[in-house]
Amino acid sequence: MLHRLVSFDGRGLPQLQLNGLAAAGDRGYNGGTMFSISKFLGHDEKFYDLLEASAQQADSSVHHLIDLLAKLEKSESTSDLAAFAESRREDKRITQQLTEELSKTFITPLEREDIQALASALYKIPKTVEKIGERILICPEDLHGHSFRRQVELLDRAAEVVLAMVQQLRKGTDIRTAREMNARLQSIEGDADKLELELLRDLYHGDYTPKHVIFLRDLYELLEKVIDRCRDAGNIILQVVLKYA
Repeated sequence: MLHRLVSFDGRGLPQLQLNGLAAAGDRGYNGGTMFSISKFLGHDEKFYDLLEASAQQADSSVHHLIDLLAKLEKSESTSDLAAFAESRREDKRITQQLTEELSKTFITPLEREDIQALASALYKIPKTVEKIGERILICPEDLHGHSFRRQVELLDRAAEVVLAMVQQLRKGTDIRTAREMNARLQSIEGDADKLELELLRDLYHGDYTPKHVIFLRDLYELLEKVIDRCRDAGNIILQVVLKYA
């Protein structure tokens, strides 16, 4: 059992003590349940490990999309979405593990709602990328003559920035660095908006069948959406850094 005691230091200032915590930790149990003081206080790195793993899966899913489009440009037959599904399932597992760890940890390195918000934002990236792969493979022949290189380059850059921002959290990102990295994400998102408008203008004024217009418009919107997901994750990270500055 933990008892709260108040003692006074040499300057006469009150100090709160947890009597019995160390002893229980030494015995290795509390009411028959094994635990460690470091785990109880959240001094381990598991939350950073899991967030970084989630960001890595998001980045990997973008690389799967790049590989898929490269194969289609070379007219290589492909109908396998296993890599996309694996990234999405692994990210979902990581998100679930984060939720479980939050329920078992007394003190976390970041506020719980911030960890949950960032985990949710990161998971939406591979989930949306997988949808792009699914749509492409519905009618891959309609991609003939269309390059998604510019959109994918922007998406790749956005995912890389998000991964770098998550990795910086462990080190204690300074406000200036966080703002610069987030500004890069905002710039990428702005460029993606302009590119989507340009492509839609060409699509609506071009000589395309209604089916072709719908197919390409859906892909343009999904590519823009996943870049927005990256921007959302960056905004959350910046808010966290500002909160702890």
